[in-house]
Amino acid sequence: MKLDLKHFKEKLEEEKYQLEQRLNDIAIFNKATDTWESIPESQEGPESDPNDLADRLEDFEERSVMVRTFSSKLKDVLDALEKIESGKYGICEISGEEIEVARLEANPAARTNKENRNN
Repeated sequence: MKLDLKHFKEKLEEEKYQLEQRLNDIAIFNKATDTWESIPESQEGPESDPNDLADRLEDFEERSVMVRTFSSKLKDVLDALEKIESGKYGICEISGEEIEVARLEANPAARTNKENRNN
């Protein structure tokens, strides 16, 4: 079955935009390291309060986890867009077989045709 590459490219571009927006809210892109880095939430208020400092640290740790998750997903989306351009989109990285259309609909950046894989 021939994939509607335009359809999947549009879905991936929208997902890319959404991920970049989320990352821009909680991180900055470091061009030198080609990575997203968490930024702490606004530092308003007294910094000497131990409870406030603990809350800020917890928030920063949560942001760091979200940054890793979003940046990993963004990498998969960018890789999928590259595969569309190179003609390799929709091919399982493990088996070399076509990825089911239903799986690509659910996750346009899917890299494999198995649910139990990372992607």
